[in-house]
Amino acid sequence: MRIDWNQYDPNGHFDELIAAPGQPRPAARGLTQYLRALSDADVATRKAAAELAIVEMGISFTVYSEGQNIDRAWPFDIVPRVIAAREWATIELGLRQRLTALNHFIDDIYGDQKIIKNKVFPAEVLAQSRNFRPQCVGVRPAYGVWAHICGSDLVRDSDGTVFVLEDNLRVPSGVSYMLENRVVMKRVFPELFESQAILPVDAYPTQLFDTLAAISPRPLDYPQVVVLTPGIYNSAYFEHAFLAQRMGAELVEGSDLTVGDDDCVYMRTIQGLERVDVIYRRVDDLFLDPEVFNPNSQLGVPGLMRAWHKGTVALANAPGAGVADDKVVYAYVPDMIRYYLGEDPLIQNVPTFLCHEPKSLEYVLANLDTLVVKPANESGGYGLLIGPHASRKQRSEFASLLKADPRNYIAQPTLDLSTVPTLCDGRLEPRHVDLRPFILQADQTHVTAGGLTRVALRKGSLVVNSSQGGGSKDTWIVAEAET
Repeated sequence: MRIDWNQYDPNGHFDELIAAPGQPRPAARGLTQYLRALSDADVATRKAAAELAIVEMGISFTVYSEGQNIDRAWPFDIVPRVIAAREWATIELGLRQRLTALNHFIDDIYGDQKIIKNKVFPAEVLAQSRNFRPQCVGVRPAYGVWAHICGSDLVRDSDGTVFVLEDNLRVPSGVSYMLENRVVMKRVFPELFESQAILPVDAYPTQLFDTLAAISPRPLDYPQVVVLTPGIYNSAYFEHAFLAQRMGAELVEGSDLTVGDDDCVYMRTIQGLERVDVIYRRVDDLFLDPEVFNPNSQLGVPGLMRAWHKGTVALANAPGAGVADDKVVYAYVPDMIRYYLGEDPLIQNVPTFLCHEPKSLEYVLANLDTLVVKPANESGGYGLLIGPHASRKQRSEFASLLKADPRNYIAQPTLDLSTVPTLCDGRLEPRHVDLRPFILQADQTHVTAGGLTRVALRKGSLVVNSSQGGGSKDTWIVAEAET
């Protein structure tokens, strides 16, 4: 039985491909026509080819379960998400605007703190920030940029409005899967890339290297750039190795680096010590330098912060950038955009209740059955409460957490996330998705054409994280007329 779009029903959700049964969205017409022409055997063959490619290419992710690290093949669905280039152009401008304002904020917070003095951002929120690093006060990184790589999560509501759900500024991950998803799709559907005007994403490694090279303290055409990984047991190690290889950079662990008496960072090689200019670090702040942060860290480099303070090495993202990677700080980003840029936000935040505000806390406690409650600094889908799907006991336990530490929580309405047709047991069904585009910033700003679409593979689920059972799709920005 062939795919029949007349039988596909988004069930009242905003679907990225199908506006209503039998009515594909303009940018998705070419794709839906092609898929409709495939037989069941054709679809099964393409799906099997994608799964084989993922195994052959070694695309994996790590799940921590019961004290063990379990490597799993990357879960991937062959039906892509499609966004019209005309719409994406506005989203891209909004992402550029947002990261520019966030970098102004971080630079200000570690400098004069004008945004606090002008009472635009509350001093008490900063005072209770888990990711503010006093050791970074007074540092002025190149171009005033602290977050060189950002992954902002976007969602679309039931009426089609795009919102920023959160910003990831510490060590944002996932871009390697975006790139590999595209490689797999080109293998499986090469003919579609000939007939569809799909914007490319494969320039990202070059753009990343150029971004890192731009912040080098030495004016070299090819500065020594390294990727600092915690090691093979980290859940994102596949990505660390992937990006290092694609950039032609060395993949190093903390023990491979040393800080000399001249306060420069050197890499140990078989030819001897070689100076390092830029470190793309995938190690959390608190493990970067045992002389400054956690003295028991085996992942960092003693003296690294001293070298960074001296300006002999650049770090991306800069230590302390996570001060803006706080879901309470997130609520103030629209105000930052107005304050620093004198502009209105092009992409709105999801309406957010700050639980440290007494009236908001009162409302949240009274409406836990309708809200999503998130801890300020967790990631990966951990530690949150989805009120409508939670039991009475779970809501009661969460209420106790909120009362004990209200600063650590925000609450948001339960959004009806958009869906994309997804292959489930041989048939297409709507599944909820989000989108993580990646923004690079130094002397220039680059935004990926689309990003990593994550899909909740479980029916009715809103949790898209791979660690929580989610999967992914290729994201197509289609440069075609929408008529």
